[in-house]
Parts: sequence; structure tokens; C-alpha cells
Amino acid sequence: MAETPQPKMNEAQLMDFMREVFQQVADDFNVEEVKANEVTMRLKIAERHLRPGGTVSGPSMFALADVAAYIVTLAMIGPKALAVTTNCSLDFMRKPKAGVDLIATAKLLKLGRQLSVSHVLVYSEGMAEPVAQATMTYAIPPVSG
Repeated sequence: MAETPQPKMNEAQLMDFMREVFQQVADDFNVEEVKANEVTMRLKIAERHLRPGGTVSGPSMFALADVAAYIVTLAMIGPKALAVTTNCSLDFMRKPKAGVDLIATAKLLKLGRQLSVSHVLVYSEGMAEPVAQATMTYAIPPVSG
């Protein structure tokens, strides 16, 4: 049986990389935990993430799912700033709590040379059931050489 590859980047390395290449949004997120083929991320909810009615906006939930899929991919392949989203399917399932951080768990379903496919569950902190789920595909830049 093949061994599960171990992550190439830890929580601190991933956050440093985010601050380096995505400084415009890096402080909204925190990488909470990195395991083989899995990460847990937090979106620190602020007023700008809310929509009328006091709930977290759909674009904010999408951003968390997208960043979590990016981070789980990078955790396993190393720092590749040019990995990009190529496909997303996102289901909004229930209303998040107002003003409460969102937590995402992203698991790699497939990691190939050119594509990674992840499943992401998004939770409102303190809620047992997910508020959204996504399947995300990322294109991985070719190795130059």
C-alpha cells in the first residue's frame, strides 16, 4: 500500500505565503490546521462580509471555499502562486450565524500533475451542520525546467 504524502508546507509557511502573494486578503483568513491532503481554514468575519439581514454574504463563503482549496493544494505541492481555479460547484445549504467566523475543511480528492480536485465543507463556528459545500478544481502550473 502506498504511503500518504506528507504536506510540504505547514500553517505558518502557508500564512507567510498568503501574505506575500495575496496581501490584499490574507489578513481575512487563518490556516488553522494542516494534515496530509486536508486543511482547516478560518474566515475572520467583519462587517464587510455581511449582507443585508445580517448574514454572511455568498461571495464571502465562496472566497473561503476557494482559498481553502488553494491552500490544501499548496500544502501538498509547495508554493505555486500561479495555481488557479478552473472549476467550482458551490451549494449554499443553510444560513450562517451573523457575525460569527466561518470555518472550512478542505480535503483533496485528487492531486495530479496538472489538476487538483478538493471537497470543501464550510461551517459557521458553533454550528454542527455545514452552511455550504463546494467542489473546487485547481490548475497547477507546469514545472519549468
